[in-house]
Amino acid sequence: QRKPSRAAPSLPSKRWSEGASMLKNIPQNEALLLTELIPYQAGQVVSRTLSQNPHVSVTLFAFDKGEEISTHDSDGDALALVLSGRGRFTVDGKVHSLEPGECVVMPAQKPHALYAEDAFQMLLVVVFPE
Repeated sequence: QRKPSRAAPSLPSKRWSEGASMLKNIPQNEALLLTELIPYQAGQVVSRTLSQNPHVSVTLFAFDKGEEISTHDSDGDALALVLSGRGRFTVDGKVHSLEPGECVVMPAQKPHALYAEDAFQMLLVVVFPE
């Protein structure tokens, strides 16, 4: 009697091809300062998506002083890296005040919020489960 075969792993619907870029909204093959790609705007939180697909999201943010993102959660693990200024990250009730070069991991399904103690910029990478 023949055993059922295991299903082949699913492949992404769009495959990489020569010359295609997985990143957008960012110059290619140039030395860059990420802080120059996401300028501050008075009284706002500004974002610039660099990559977005079912597996990962890469976004630059600029927060004006006093701006915030209220408590929420995500289906993926998020790594926030502060590029400039100072931001307060509350992750599952624990408060982290981060400065340039510092980062925090915000685990999936854990409540988190962000507040701009000073105007600050960050790089956010979210990795989603398969």
